[in-house]
Amino acid sequence: MKINLSKYIIIAASTLVLGSCSSDFLDQTPTEFISEDAATADTDALYLALNGIHRSMYIRYESQGQTGVGGIMQQMDIAGEDLVYTASNSWFSSVYNWTAPSNENSSEVRFPYRTFYQIIRNANAIINNADAASGPQADKDITKGQALLYRAFGHFQLVQIYGKRYVSGAANTQDGVPLVLSTTDIVGRSSVEDVYKQVNEDIDVAIGLLNGYKKKNNSHLDLPVAYGLKARVNLVQGNWLIAADNAAKARAGKNLMTIAEYTAGFNDNSNKEWMWGSHVVEVQTAYFANFGGYMSRNFNSAVIKACPKAINSKLYNQIPATDVRAAIFSKTGAHPNVVLVAAAKKFPYTSQKFLSVSTGDSRCDVPYMRAAEMYLIEAEAKAKLGAADAAQVLFDLVKKRNPSYVLSTNTGQALADEVMFQRRIELWGEGFRFMDLKRTNSDLDRTGANHNSTLTGGVLSVPASDKRWQWLIPRDEINANPLVKQNDL
Repeated sequence: MKINLSKYIIIAASTLVLGSCSSDFLDQTPTEFISEDAATADTDALYLALNGIHRSMYIRYESQGQTGVGGIMQQMDIAGEDLVYTASNSWFSSVYNWTAPSNENSSEVRFPYRTFYQIIRNANAIINNADAASGPQADKDITKGQALLYRAFGHFQLVQIYGKRYVSGAANTQDGVPLVLSTTDIVGRSSVEDVYKQVNEDIDVAIGLLNGYKKKNNSHLDLPVAYGLKARVNLVQGNWLIAADNAAKARAGKNLMTIAEYTAGFNDNSNKEWMWGSHVVEVQTAYFANFGGYMSRNFNSAVIKACPKAINSKLYNQIPATDVRAAIFSKTGAHPNVVLVAAAKKFPYTSQKFLSVSTGDSRCDVPYMRAAEMYLIEAEAKAKLGAADAAQVLFDLVKKRNPSYVLSTNTGQALADEVMFQRRIELWGEGFRFMDLKRTNSDLDRTGANHNSTLTGGVLSVPASDKRWQWLIPRDEINANPLVKQNDL
C-alpha cells in the first residue's frame, strides 16, 4: 500500500520515513506511524513528534553507512582534504573521489536531500499545528520553537550542499533549494537569498518562543542552540557583526573541556562543552550503522579495521606538540592508549578522536554543536571586522587546547587565516570542511599530503569554480516534481 506522507508523521520509536517536497519521490511505507492530526492533537503528542525528530538525527537510512545526520557530517568531511582514506573501501568512496556530486542517480547525493527534507516535513507538522493543539501554551512554544530550528537547520544544510555559494553583498538570485513550509508543499527551487531569509526568520521566531526554556538534555534545542545556528548562518552570509554577536550569546555560560576531557573519546553528549548532540541509548543502537561504526578507532567493524580514518598529514604536522589536539591522532598509527582488535590495520596519522563504547559496541554520541565552534565563529567574524578583541577570543579557546599558545599578533585576513587553521584541527570529523571551503570560495587541495591518488580517483585538487561544488538534485526528485530545476550537469 502506498502511503501519502503528507498525512503522517513519525513518532519517537519509529523507523524513519523519508520525506521531501515531493511525496511521490518519498512515499514509502513506514514501520510505525500515526496521522499528522493525531501527532499534533495535544502537547503530549507534540512532544512525542518532536522526540521522533530527535531520533531521526541518528538512525540508519537506506544503507548501513547512512547513519543519519552523522553520516552526512562524514560526507562533508570526506569531500574535503582533511579526512584521509587509508585504504580502499566502499564507504562513501564516490564522495571521496568526487564522482557522486555529478551523478544525479547516486545514493550518496540522494541521502542528504531525503534526510533533511524528512526532518523539515516532520518539523512542519509541529510548526503548523502547535497553536491549535490542546495543552499549556508554554509547551506549545517549546515544541514549536524547536521544530522551527529543525526546519531552519534542514534548509540551511541543503542550500549549502545543492545551491551555489552565498556571496555577501550580491543579490544571490541563483537557485537554492525548495522552501518547504508545509507538509503538502510541492514547489520549485527558491533563490539562495530567499532560503537564507526564511532560515533567519525561522531562527528569530524560535528565539522568541524558547526564551526561558531549560532543556533536559543536549538532544533538545534551546536558546543557545538557536543563537549558535544564527551565528553559523550569518558567518556564511558574511554578516560579521550578527555572527559574532550570536556566537558570543551562544557560548555564554558554557565551559570548555579540560585537556583530559578532550582525549576521552568525543562520545558523551552530556559533555560540558557540547551544546547539541545525539545520545545513542543501548536499546536504540543501530549496531554497525552507528556513527561510531565508521568514525571511531576502536570498534570491531570491517571499515574501521581495514580503513581507519586519518588526518591530512600536512595539517597534522602544523599542530604543536604541546597542543592536546595532536594527541587525538596517532602519527605512527600504533594508538598505544586505545584497545584495538587484533585484525585492525595500522596506518600513520589515524584518528582516535572518536571512540565507541567498546570494540563490540559501536555507540558513540554525535556532536552537532560545541562551544568551541562559537569561539571560532566569533573570532573569525571579529577578525573580518577588524575588532580589537578578535585575537583575544581566539586565545581564550586555543589556550585551553595548548598551554604554550601565546596571543596572536595577526590582524585582519591573516588572523582569519589563523582562525581557519584552528577551525580545521578543532572541528576535524565534525562535518564542516566541505562547507567551509565552499563558503570561503577556496579550492580543494589534497596535494603533498597522505592522500592516495588511486583512492581519490586522481582527485587531489578541485578549483572553487568547479560545478561539482553544487551537488546535483536527485533524479528521482526531478522526475516526481517537474518544478525542480537541475543544477548544471
